[in-house]
Amino acid sequence: MTERKPAGVSFESWVERQLREARERGSFDDLPGTGKPLQPASFDELAWVREKLRREDLPVTALLPPALAVAKEVEDLPERLSRERSEVRVRAIIADVNARIDAARRGPQVGPPVRTRFVDVEAAVAGWREAVAARSTPPPPMPAPRRGGAQPLDASSMGTAYVGCRS
Repeated sequence: MTERKPAGVSFESWVERQLREARERGSFDDLPGTGKPLQPASFDELAWVREKLRREDLPVTALLPPALAVAKEVEDLPERLSRERSEVRVRAIIADVNARIDAARRGPQVGPPVRTRFVDVEAAVAGWREAVAARSTPPPPMPAPRRGGAQPLDASSMGTAYVGCRS
């Protein structure tokens, strides 16, 4: 604990003296980050919130009011479902999202009102099936090489990406 500032001594000289004595004692030698550059000053007032979410491994929706959190979940649902391989799992995710929408509607209204509609399970599963089918379709086969030696290429057979390119 520090001593009280003596009367008649300016505040600045008293603080400077305490810092000098602490440096002489070696009080600042083993501080974490010693010798490392300072982080650049951030003018973002919510930077600490993002850092906390990253450290705690929390989704951004953890800080949103229920109405906005469920709306964000429904918005991100197609991307989330596209990573799934099982229809049973897809249906379980949709049921979970619908349960959260129901809980947000029934709970106390904090923030804006809940306007998110329930996710139509069959329509979402049909969309997931189409995405899976599109993903599993093999690419078209390459055309067979021409016989009879080298023939000149015309620009129409090369597509628009190669027109005007030089090698």
